[in-house]
Amino acid sequence: MFQIEKFVASEIRHNLDYKYFLPNLINKNCAWSNPKLNKLIESASYYLAQLNSFAKLVPNLELFIHLHVTKEAVVSSRI
Repeated sequence: MFQIEKFVASEIRHNLDYKYFLPNLINKNCAWSNPKLNKLIESASYYLAQLNSFAKLVPNLELFIHLHVTKEAVVSSRI
């Protein structure tokens, strides 16, 4: 088991004239010592479950996503 606070997601390697991205494996058992992480993960899980439930109620998910992307573009352009 490794500490999540010490996890390094990837590394950049060099080969000849090229650089490439090498992700590290994430399917390991992990632990964390910061209790704030428990609250954040619990909150994220809760909101993902809400989103999943809502997605099942929407008859056309593609249209729903497109409308929200358009709305975000309009809001961003006002900044």
